[in-house]
Amino acid sequence: MNKKHCLLFLCFLALSAICPSRASEKPDANPMIDYTGFLQDASKVGRLRDERRISEDDFIRMASEPGTVIYDARTRDKYELLHITGAIHLSLTDVTERELSRLIPDKKTRILIYCNNNFENEREAFMSKRARASLNIYTFNTLYSYGYLNVYELAPLLDINKTRLRFSGTRKEKSAEK
Repeated sequence: MNKKHCLLFLCFLALSAICPSRASEKPDANPMIDYTGFLQDASKVGRLRDERRISEDDFIRMASEPGTVIYDARTRDKYELLHITGAIHLSLTDVTERELSRLIPDKKTRILIYCNNNFENEREAFMSKRARASLNIYTFNTLYSYGYLNVYELAPLLDINKTRLRFSGTRKEKSAEK
């Protein structure tokens, strides 16, 4: 290596030490993502969920009371296939302030939630998730973060063929035709 190349190489090393690569820097904060706030809400929701997980009997009784909404946050195709009769639908991925307020205008409304992991023996409509990834967990947290605090969650795992809950959807219509 000649003197010119050595000098260029030493300059490069010096600049590298003075101006470290941006690859090692943290990206700029995104004001639209608040993981710390999510964790704080999740801690509060955890305590609230413990008090608000209800039995099948309580779910049925509460669902029949005026001003109560049954909310299904599964995908549109799973909802259309089979859902608890009377449930309203908004996929969790489509939840925004505007969509929630259109669907449930009063944040004090009592909301009953359920998910895939509440039902067995109906794999197509209610595909189970890992317990830590249960849709109920995300739904409860999401509703709470939007200010809906009067939320109750169906607690048990129910056999779709033995539950007293009533269902609607294309799967139900097909079985009625037989």
